[in-house]
Amino acid sequence: MPDFTLIAGTAPLLVSLPHDGTALPDAIAAGMTAAGRRVPDTDWHVGKLYAFARDLGASVITPRWSRYVADLNRDPEGHALYPGRSETSLVPVTTFASEAIYAAGAEPDTDAVAARRRQYWQPYHDALAAELARLRAQHPRVVLWDGHSIKSRVPLFFDGQLPDFNLGTASGASCSPALQAALTDLLRQRAPGQPYTHIVNGRFKGGYITRHYGQPATGIEAVQLELAQYTYMDEDSFEYLPTRAAPVQDVIRALLRACIDYAAG
Repeated sequence: MPDFTLIAGTAPLLVSLPHDGTALPDAIAAGMTAAGRRVPDTDWHVGKLYAFARDLGASVITPRWSRYVADLNRDPEGHALYPGRSETSLVPVTTFASEAIYAAGAEPDTDAVAARRRQYWQPYHDALAAELARLRAQHPRVVLWDGHSIKSRVPLFFDGQLPDFNLGTASGASCSPALQAALTDLLRQRAPGQPYTHIVNGRFKGGYITRHYGQPATGIEAVQLELAQYTYMDEDSFEYLPTRAAPVQDVIRALLRACIDYAAG
C-alpha cells in the first residue's frame, strides 16, 4: 500500500489531512506500548469528515501512517511552533496524556528519527509541494487547507475546553487579510445562536504545513482548521457520529467554497 493517497482535483484548493493516518509499520509497532499502539492522538475520521471535498473539485492528500511514525505537521529541523509551550515533536515519544508511546529502551534515537524523516515525512511533503505547484500553474491563486481535529480538553496544551472551530493563519502571515476576513465573517454569521463556538489564531495558529507553504506573495495561501472532536464524534470511544457530523460538514463545506471563490475571484 502507498504511504499516502493523493487525489488530484481541478479547483484552486488542496486539502491536506496530515494526522488522518492510523497505520503502524510492524517493526515500529513492536517497540510500542499498548497506549502507543492505540494511536489515541489521531485526528479521528477527518478523512470521512472531508470526503465531500472531492465533489468541490479540491485535491485531497491523506497519509497512511500514524503521526506517531512521523508527524507530518512538525518542523523537520525540530524548531518549536509555540516556543515556551508544550508541543509534540517530529517523532513523539509520549501521548497527549503523557503516556509513554515506546517501551523502555525502545525509544527512537537520533538516527531512527532521521530515517523516519526520509522515509515517511519527506515523501508526503514532496507530493504536497508538487500538487501545489501543479495547481498554481493553472490558477492565479491556490489555497492550502490543513484539516485537523483534537479532543476538546487536553490539559497538556490548553486550559479548559477548546472552542469548536479553531482557524489558524499564522497570525495572518499565511494568507491574505481578505481570505481571513471572509472565513472569519462566515464563522461569525453561522456561530451566533448556534451551538458552535470559534476563534481565529487562538491556541492553534497553524502548524508547520500552514506556516511553511502559506506564502501569499507567491499566490499560495494556507489556512488550518482545528476542530474540537466532540462536535462530530465520541471522544472516548472514537466513534464517528454521522448525525452530529452532518452540520459540522455543512460549515466546513461553506468554508472550503469560500476558499475556492476567493482563489478563483
